[in-house]
Amino acid sequence: MNEMRGTERAQTSEDERERRLRALLVSAQQGDAAAYRRFLTELAGFLRAFLRRRMTRLPDDIEDLIQETLLAVHNKRHTYDPAQPVTKWLHAIARYKLIDLLRRRSRVELLTDALDDVDELLFAVDEAAADVRRDLEQLLEQLPDKQRLPIVHVKLEGRSVHETARLTGLSESAVKVGVHRGLKALAAMVRSKS
Repeated sequence: MNEMRGTERAQTSEDERERRLRALLVSAQQGDAAAYRRFLTELAGFLRAFLRRRMTRLPDDIEDLIQETLLAVHNKRHTYDPAQPVTKWLHAIARYKLIDLLRRRSRVELLTDALDDVDELLFAVDEAAADVRRDLEQLLEQLPDKQRLPIVHVKLEGRSVHETARLTGLSESAVKVGVHRGLKALAAMVRSKS
């Protein structure tokens, strides 16, 4: 009986959150800036809980993923259909951002059929990928910042040359040169160790 009440309370809480988030987003779509700020604040808490349960092996990436998801929601807020559940729409965006993160991190091989079961993707461990990443990090540490940072930002994190230039303080051409020379130096290091 207590278990049934707990389940009912959890469902009521989810229903209430759904109604609250939907009302705030609909108000925001109609131009209510205060409602939009409340929506984003509540959404950040909702996402934090959602992602913590799914990213136990990537705890350092949670806040970055929350920010990426909030930005995606901001950019796509005009596409939300109030006739649809807002939490389902938000889960879809968060899942896609999570999958993007996993692709960038090369943690798992994504299979189209597995997209609905994100939990399985998150807990899959690829020992070889972890070894490669560790070896790559050791090699990257040997490069000067002018080469290492452009490679990390552009090639590993998937940032644009423009964004990398802004982050590092280098010119865009220096970023391109840094990537080119850094990759060449990494290849030479790998050849010398073989």
